[in-house]
Amino acid sequence: MGFIPDEGKSLPPPGIVNRNSVWLSGVGWCTAMLHNAINHRPPIKAGVHRQFLLATIGWFIGYHITKYENYSNAKNDRDMYEYIRLHPEEFAPKEKKTFAEIVEPFTPIR
Repeated sequence: MGFIPDEGKSLPPPGIVNRNSVWLSGVGWCTAMLHNAINHRPPIKAGVHRQFLLATIGWFIGYHITKYENYSNAKNDRDMYEYIRLHPEEFAPKEKKTFAEIVEPFTPIR
């Protein structure tokens, strides 16, 4: 697909089974079943080839949406880490406290 720049092609591919693919595949299958029901055909038995086709198209679109999502997340991470590297004074490490300094002293009430 042409909506991911060349720098995004170095990312590892997403898994074949991912939430976007499964979701959009289900939407495609339900669309074919709804089309059958609207046209007064048996929803599950009629047009199995269309059900399979729309589920496959949904899976394909979901896979490429996941690829674009991974690219945009990687780009945001890269920009964020670059900003942190260029402005270390804004991200000074905090002093470490012990657990006893955080928790109030315990006095049982009877």
